[in-house]
Amino acid sequence: MQVHKSKTLKLPECVLTIGALDGLHIGHQTLVRQAREQAVELGVPLVVYTFDPPPKVFFQHVKLLTSLSEKLAMLEKLGVDHVVVAQFNADYISQGVERFLQELMDLNPVEIFEGHDFRFGRGREGDVNTLRKYFDVFILDPVLCGAGKTISSTRIRELFLKGEVDEANQLLGWNYLKPVVQQNEKRLVKK
Repeated sequence: MQVHKSKTLKLPECVLTIGALDGLHIGHQTLVRQAREQAVELGVPLVVYTFDPPPKVFFQHVKLLTSLSEKLAMLEKLGVDHVVVAQFNADYISQGVERFLQELMDLNPVEIFEGHDFRFGRGREGDVNTLRKYFDVFILDPVLCGAGKTISSTRIRELFLKGEVDEANQLLGWNYLKPVVQQNEKRLVKK
């Protein structure tokens, strides 16, 4: 897997998915796997475009679920060919929809796989309908847990805050935290 800074990768064609992917939970994994299947079927590389830090971490200062290196290692295991990492900072967030679309056009996606609530550009003014004006876009239905609720990074953070570690780990699809008992003191540590 090759890792690139934003605006440095140009491809003749690819399958693309874009997102923060913080925690790379079951919903994210489903999206990447479906995109991977399409890339293999078409014989083109799979590109994941992601952000460091994730927008929610930048704007709301919430806890980061996965570091960039952890996210990259997980994406490699999922069979991603290229990852574009955009440095999410004041300069990046000032770019408009057109500038972002131009960068995507340099990747020449034959199909883009996204979640239904994907937003992009200054003020989150672009969405999946904007992408559909320029690209073939597949929208993944929300991935639900057994309780029928949408799996999201926000929900996983909330479960950790409530101490519901096992449920959070189920939604992640991997063990982020495990309970550790030391001297009659229960605490959580990153696995």
